[in-house]
Amino acid sequence: MTAVAPPTSNLPHQLPKNQENIPQYVSAQIRQLSPERSRRSTMTKNPLRPPSLQSSEPTQPSIQRTSSNISTNTVPNGVPAEDSRDDLDEELRKARALLRSNTDTALRRRQLLSEKDPPFANDEIWEMRHGYEEQYSSTDYLGALSNEKKGKADGIPLQAFFMYYTEKRHDSGGKPRQEDPSRNTSEWRMRDRLKTVSAALTICLNIGVDPPDVVKTNPTAKMECWLDPTTGIGTNNKTMEQIGKKLQEQYEGLSIRVRYKQYLDPSVDETKKFCSSLRRNAKDERILFHYNGHGVPMPTPSGEIWTFNRNYTQYIPVSLYDLQQWLGAPSLYVFDCSNAGNIIANFDRFVEKHEEESAEARKSDPNIQLPSYGDNIQLAACGKSEYLPTNPLLPADLFTCCLTTPIDISVRTFILERRLPSELTLKDAQKIPGRLAERRSPLGELNWIFTAITDTIAWNLLPRATFKKLFRQDLMVAALFRNFLLSERIMRKNGCHPMSVPPLPETHNHPLWQAWDLTIEAVLAQLPAMMAEKEGGPPHEYRHSDFFTEQLTAFEVYLTQGAPNQEPPSQLPIVLQVLLSQVHRLRALILLSRFLDMGAWAVNLALTIGIFPYVLKLLQSAAFELKPVMIFIWARILAVDGACQADLIKDNGYQYFLNILSPAAQLPVPNASEHRAMSAFIIAMFCRNFSQGQTVCLSPELIETCIGHLKDADNPLLRQWSCLCISMLWADHPEAKWVGIRSSAHEKLCEMALDPVPEVRAAALHALTNFVGIPDLTAQVKGYEESVALVVINMASDANSMVRRELLIFFSVFVKRYQQKFLVCAFEQLLAEKKDMTSRLEAQLDSNPQHGTLSRRPSTQDSDNDEPHKVSKGSIQGSIWMRLLLMTIDPHPEVAQDAKVVVDYMHEKLLASPFGSRAQPLMDEVARLGRRLAVAKPPPNSRQPSSAPNGRRTPMSGSPAPPALPKNESYLSIGMRRTASMAAALKHMTLGGASGNDTPTTTPQPRAPGQVKRSRVPEDWSRPPDSGDPAFKPSAYVKAKPPKPKGWKKRDPMTPPSIPLKSTFFEWSIEVLDPCKLD
Repeated sequence: MTAVAPPTSNLPHQLPKNQENIPQYVSAQIRQLSPERSRRSTMTKNPLRPPSLQSSEPTQPSIQRTSSNISTNTVPNGVPAEDSRDDLDEELRKARALLRSNTDTALRRRQLLSEKDPPFANDEIWEMRHGYEEQYSSTDYLGALSNEKKGKADGIPLQAFFMYYTEKRHDSGGKPRQEDPSRNTSEWRMRDRLKTVSAALTICLNIGVDPPDVVKTNPTAKMECWLDPTTGIGTNNKTMEQIGKKLQEQYEGLSIRVRYKQYLDPSVDETKKFCSSLRRNAKDERILFHYNGHGVPMPTPSGEIWTFNRNYTQYIPVSLYDLQQWLGAPSLYVFDCSNAGNIIANFDRFVEKHEEESAEARKSDPNIQLPSYGDNIQLAACGKSEYLPTNPLLPADLFTCCLTTPIDISVRTFILERRLPSELTLKDAQKIPGRLAERRSPLGELNWIFTAITDTIAWNLLPRATFKKLFRQDLMVAALFRNFLLSERIMRKNGCHPMSVPPLPETHNHPLWQAWDLTIEAVLAQLPAMMAEKEGGPPHEYRHSDFFTEQLTAFEVYLTQGAPNQEPPSQLPIVLQVLLSQVHRLRALILLSRFLDMGAWAVNLALTIGIFPYVLKLLQSAAFELKPVMIFIWARILAVDGACQADLIKDNGYQYFLNILSPAAQLPVPNASEHRAMSAFIIAMFCRNFSQGQTVCLSPELIETCIGHLKDADNPLLRQWSCLCISMLWADHPEAKWVGIRSSAHEKLCEMALDPVPEVRAAALHALTNFVGIPDLTAQVKGYEESVALVVINMASDANSMVRRELLIFFSVFVKRYQQKFLVCAFEQLLAEKKDMTSRLEAQLDSNPQHGTLSRRPSTQDSDNDEPHKVSKGSIQGSIWMRLLLMTIDPHPEVAQDAKVVVDYMHEKLLASPFGSRAQPLMDEVARLGRRLAVAKPPPNSRQPSSAPNGRRTPMSGSPAPPALPKNESYLSIGMRRTASMAAALKHMTLGGASGNDTPTTTPQPRAPGQVKRSRVPEDWSRPPDSGDPAFKPSAYVKAKPPKPKGWKKRDPMTPPSIPLKSTFFEWSIEVLDPCKLD
């Protein structure tokens, strides 16, 4: 039962959360101490004990039960404890009603307690009615419940703690909560996923000829793609080919699936030709345009870039307007040249010009096909008036190196900026062993950590929409923008400020860059030993970085704090990267499951960061230890976003949970039944409204497995979801229903009508409701469905409103399926009701002649008075119809309202049927008789208090004698309506007279001579206990307004009734309770 708790302040986070049957506590202050008493009451008080049992010890850091009696010692303010005891005893007498009644159990507990601890022998036993004394006496609970704001009051006020139940059915009654826009599932899937299919690597170096507007230092930066073109590699053409090939290799390290094409010192015509060709081949996919302008003039203030003529005798400008027209959109631009900010500043201006021209063209021809120019991403090496670095120790294409070889340039700049104790040179920086794809190698581990750090920086600083577009939409774009974060850090140290569109916030000073420096330093510290081993020296065991271990520890600390204010954890992208490692995978999955358990917001964050592909791929893993945590993670994901059904079909991922659901499956956890319940939930969600899932899961083994789990008496959750799994498997799937019939699944589900858990009973009804409706309605099918209805009809008297509502939904489906038979039942019930009301009205009029006799009007329906043979008598349809009529006056408003919908629907169909010509006059007659019954009903009787000495009541002056009690009234019912006790009412019935004359019929006899006069009993002792009550005036009792359930809405009478009713029990069952919002 649900109890209403008094108002309370916010509870601390130490209370147990997300545990279904553990009671929640609310503290209510029942008194306020006066200032004088507050200053005197400084002792520690146990809120479970009466004030007279409090110890006089000073305040302790935690609340604890004490077994010592009150002594006369002095408490910390010099006030004798005896005075405090007197005051507290007075408060105890006021709060005596809070004591629990002494039942037999309490007496036995007192006896045991007095034997163990004699000082408590004469004390009251303060305990909760429902037996949660252990939790209630816990110091942790008490410390949390009495968490008053210290320092604002001198004393601790007396607290009373009330206990109530907070199971979901007590709060919502099986009705899902209202949709909250803040809790909607975020759109984590990339509906408009793009990929870069082609790349144009345009390199304008013109080796040997410096552009006229560039002044180079001496010495100056020379390396292009880590090659020095002045070292005599070969002719200029050969050198350009080597540089172009090297640049393509660097880009292939980012994405090997892109079609790369090198364009070395191209002319204007060649540029137009290859750009237009790239757009034709790419169609609507993205194109990468990389521009290296180190051998041509800087971009103009209007954003023009430079190329060559055919003879390489002139520099020819290329307008951004023309470049956008050739490449179209979507495109990705990389500009590595001085004054690159001019291009960024003018790019959008030309895009707007293209859009205006397109709009004008569409006005003249609405069907014209025009290219798009809006979806563009740009990366520039520096600002408007900035020059590229000329440090000879750095490459000339420093921006390109940051974008394509981040590990090499990071190690190089680290060595240049710091004085290392070892004799490492810049050439040694490129000798770190391993490959980028091997995460356990030194070079691969550096690349792995770099990816995690840059992802985390972007996740923490970028808006979610920007992060999703730049880091999750396209692999090439994501790789370039990760490396762009590094370029911002390195280029700023050399006087340049890289720019991007869309713009990014400053990321160069993020604290995680210090972790990146520490990781590089740890690798360089071992590099001499690794180089010596490679040259034949002693073997060296590489010490892997502790970066991921430390970050997982930080994530665990975040989880321990309980995610205050639902702040996203900064380590979430790192946890995603850790899933790639077998060493840390189990720990990362366990921490991830704890994070997902915090609510729907946590699941949305994990899906947004990109966790889904990883956990989907892990379903192919045969690791035994991962099964429990994988089940939990998938259950949380499907509870928030059920649109993952098609993903589970890929690579037969659903088989992972079918195998675990089998009783033969072994799980490395003690609570295997709970994980099987989650597996049943996953299979149910997989089959829900998904015909392909129902087809691939359909097998007698699955149904037999679910039937076997119905016998698990220890886990009601497993029984509930086994029923719902069967329900979703055969919903609108006739073949699955026949498989269930052959396995006697419907009979086993009928047995669950006696389950002690309401959720299980409701789940069984949900499954049986979906069982009804095999398209081919043969005599055999009819027998199966009627046998089910014959069993569940007895659940109409179930004490749980949620179960009754599911039964009502079953009735609505059954009524819709056998509608013609129920029309007969409704018509015959009207006939019977008319006859019954007629006989009752005649009986009332005969007992009260002053209302006249029952006038009979000639009617065409008189022939119906002779009750014909009832076709529906003894049929299951007739019994269900009677139950439906009774459920229209159900105590629960929602059940009663929905039952009226079914009854109204059948009455409307009855009027539209061939019975309509007779049903309408019959309904009018029943309504007329109902009004006659209401008029003929006598007013409620009342008895007035009497002032006669014998205690009998006399009517008030001028009032007629009360009429005789009708059959539906009795003195017992009248006595219960009064404030006097039942015994007093019975006594008055015995001693008082029933006639209207209140004069005694006998006179007192004189006392015989010599008889001793006994002391008379005081007159008050023989007076009825209610004789002093105020006079009661006959009037109708005011009915209290019945309470309405949460979220109840009254049905619009103008809305036409419709059946079958829709069940929301499944949606209610899969709701994710957000523990961070529970008080």
